[in-house]
Amino acid sequence: MNNGRKINLKYIPALLLTTLFFVITLNSPANYSIRNRFDKILTRYQDTLPPPANVPKDTAIIKDSAARFLDSTKKDTTLKDTTIRKTDTFSFKVSKDTLDAPIAYTASDSVVLEVPTKNIILHNKANTKYKNMTLDAYRIKYDQSREVIIADFGYDTAKHVTGRPKMTSDESTVESDSIVFNMKTQKGITINSFTQSGEMFVMGEKMKKISPTDYYAFHGRFTTCNLDTPHFAFRTNKMKLVNKKLAVTGPVHPEFEGVPVPIYLPFGFFPISQGRHSGFLPPTLDVSPQFGLGLENMGYYKVFNDYLDVITRANLYSYGGWNLFITPEYRVRYRYAGRIAFTMQKTRLLSNSGKTEYDDNKTFSFSWGHSVDSKARPGTTFTANVNFMSTKFNQLVYNNPTANFNNQIGSSLAYSKTWNGKYNLTVSGTHSQNNQSKLININMPNVNFTAVTLYPFQRKEFVGTQKWYEKLGIGLTTNISGNTSFYDSLFSIHNLIDTFQWGAQHTIPITLSLPQLGPFQIAPGISWAEKWYSRRYSYTYNSATGLVVPVRQNGFFVANDVGFSLNISTAIFGTFTNFGKKSSILGLHHVIRPTIGITYKPDLAKNYYYNIQVNKTGQYLNLSAFDNTIYRGFSPGTFGGISFGLDNNLEMKVRSKSDTSESGFKKIKLIDGFGFTGSYNYLADSFKLSTLNFYVRSTLFNNVNVTGGFVVDPYITDSMGFRKNIYAWSAPGRKFSLGRITSGNLAISTSFKSKPKDPKKAETDKQALQQLPMTMEEQQSALDYMRRNPAEFVDFNVSWSLNVSYSLSFSSQLKSDFSGYTTTLNSGLVLSGDFNLTEKWKVTMSSYYDVKNLKINSLTGGLSRDMHCWQMSINVTPVGLWRSFNITINPKSGILRDLKVNRARSFQ
Repeated sequence: MNNGRKINLKYIPALLLTTLFFVITLNSPANYSIRNRFDKILTRYQDTLPPPANVPKDTAIIKDSAARFLDSTKKDTTLKDTTIRKTDTFSFKVSKDTLDAPIAYTASDSVVLEVPTKNIILHNKANTKYKNMTLDAYRIKYDQSREVIIADFGYDTAKHVTGRPKMTSDESTVESDSIVFNMKTQKGITINSFTQSGEMFVMGEKMKKISPTDYYAFHGRFTTCNLDTPHFAFRTNKMKLVNKKLAVTGPVHPEFEGVPVPIYLPFGFFPISQGRHSGFLPPTLDVSPQFGLGLENMGYYKVFNDYLDVITRANLYSYGGWNLFITPEYRVRYRYAGRIAFTMQKTRLLSNSGKTEYDDNKTFSFSWGHSVDSKARPGTTFTANVNFMSTKFNQLVYNNPTANFNNQIGSSLAYSKTWNGKYNLTVSGTHSQNNQSKLININMPNVNFTAVTLYPFQRKEFVGTQKWYEKLGIGLTTNISGNTSFYDSLFSIHNLIDTFQWGAQHTIPITLSLPQLGPFQIAPGISWAEKWYSRRYSYTYNSATGLVVPVRQNGFFVANDVGFSLNISTAIFGTFTNFGKKSSILGLHHVIRPTIGITYKPDLAKNYYYNIQVNKTGQYLNLSAFDNTIYRGFSPGTFGGISFGLDNNLEMKVRSKSDTSESGFKKIKLIDGFGFTGSYNYLADSFKLSTLNFYVRSTLFNNVNVTGGFVVDPYITDSMGFRKNIYAWSAPGRKFSLGRITSGNLAISTSFKSKPKDPKKAETDKQALQQLPMTMEEQQSALDYMRRNPAEFVDFNVSWSLNVSYSLSFSSQLKSDFSGYTTTLNSGLVLSGDFNLTEKWKVTMSSYYDVKNLKINSLTGGLSRDMHCWQMSINVTPVGLWRSFNITINPKSGILRDLKVNRARSFQ
């Protein structure tokens, strides 16, 4: 009797049908999952199958997914192969035209397999995935014989279109009415297709895909408006699109709101590549009574490589004036980055004097900004912010009030090296110029070497309590500087060398940190300083002219100074909490930090001062031999007295509106600091009390920044402003006074704005604005671009905003001829803000008011309109050095930004 089990006959029909199904469909690798199911079915039924005929009883039968058998013990004379062999129950031949990757598919309704045609049809929310391509549609049909996928849409119960075919790949996304796509050749044809490439939205009545990136379109439309029915578009009969690179068309014309505009171009070339690429920069038209008809900002942008690009622009005017702008920019990631801006301008203005027809000027400007990544060379830094220009350059910049009133120009270069945190070397240079006085100052080289405080008596290993002498520290600071000054009209190499001077200053502080004595911190110290000079002055009084005549002597000169000090400081805390249980104020916290120092300094500078008559009234002053040098001379006279100071801090604790628990409170700083400093010299023969310096700084309500200070002189003055050794509060015949204020400053700034309509968008915009610091030239360029294109920077997310800034400064200075003192005063108010008229209209305004002269120096207003894919801005400057009006309408998209309508007028 056969040892194998008998097969159950009821399973034979099911087995035969299953086998036929899989034989038909297993030729496609896309159905690899069906093979797996087949293996499981065979495994399920193989125990019911008898062993093959002529197989000895002791033959080992090994079960696997294909019901294979092995003879592992002896030969079988009925078998051709006398060795141990493995036999497949089924064998499949792989078709030569099979796909090289599986197809995964799903459908929410049904999957229909047509056995005769080998077609698979997916119904309702069909989805297929092949390699990096995904196809979604209402109905998808896969023709295995041709390896073609056909997708189309359907209708819902309300007869609305649903499930439009959408093909997505790494390169693009195409949405169509129908798609026919060959899986093998990766080519296809679509009807009424819509795709996006960068900022460009492309629609074609018929589109043919010939490669993963290339398309052809018939009756095409492309635009940067993302609406189904765009506000504007360009129409063409034929077009080729290279994804994320370019679009080339035949004859093309624009249309607005579906209405064609009869302006045709023979062909169109639209670069839509991402990132940097070279290209022409189109000009804008401007008309000015002073400059004439002008073409502005035309030029070329050239990308040399991944690290360097150059922008070249030019302005041309019909009266003969021109401007040339060359701006190279370089960047090596993780190492350094920089930008150079060079401008030459020949200004030819229609003359208002009547003496000549035109007023001609040639000016230039140069700026360089450079920064090094801190990770490139740890411990070493180099920065550059160079700005140099003709003193008339800003005044002649056309239609830019920001530059017109910028008369202070500065530059800086700095290299720094640190050795193990103990020594620091800085080599720098600075430049400053005043465009009103035309005086230029250059300070270079500036060398600073600092050795941090060393403790020579400190043990290498701390064992037990530190001895007092181990806290004795010695430091070193050395500064070497060079300086030259000249007027731009008198510049020459000879004057540059003649006015150059140098100097050096060395300071060695010796400090001792004693243990705290109760609430007091005591710190004795000794300071020694030495200065080197390349020149000194002697003075004579000319009685005929009543002027002091300085005589310069060049050479090498040394001055020394030494001082001994003992400083004591402490802190006093005070709290007031009696505000009542229902009060929102929980308490006030006040901190007082008094300091007092005892100082002795011998008079080592007496040989460098001249007591000389300075005017015909017989007034005498002490003039230093080292006045008008880099490092001014040490103060004369012996000092033996005290220095004092008092600093205050005031905070308030209030209940939190959002947290009602006992710990729900917040601290508000009312005054960050206010106080005064001064000194009293017991050894002086006159003017023992120094001037008193008062200061205050605060951030009121966490929004209003206030800083200020003033200097009080406790002595009276004569009619010419010279001090007399009489205290103001004890002067006979005068009202009680604490003194006179000789100088002061006050700065107040604040900003208010409404809450953003979309907080997430506001946070995203805030992060986008975070960038590396810009040089002054870059800031001016950015401000000028914002002024010319205000609509691009209008934030409709904020309904209104207001920025206010006020500054005041004054000082009393001795006249150059020693005839008395004069007071200079500067005061200005800057206002800027905006508000939404509607959700799409916004008004902007900025102004500078000269409080000293009660005059508006500049006033600029603007009106912006958000037109979805377009923007409109109207900019008016009714007050300023240049008065102007311009209106601009242009697309928002970067690739079409230069396609704008611009109308501008300006006059001086």
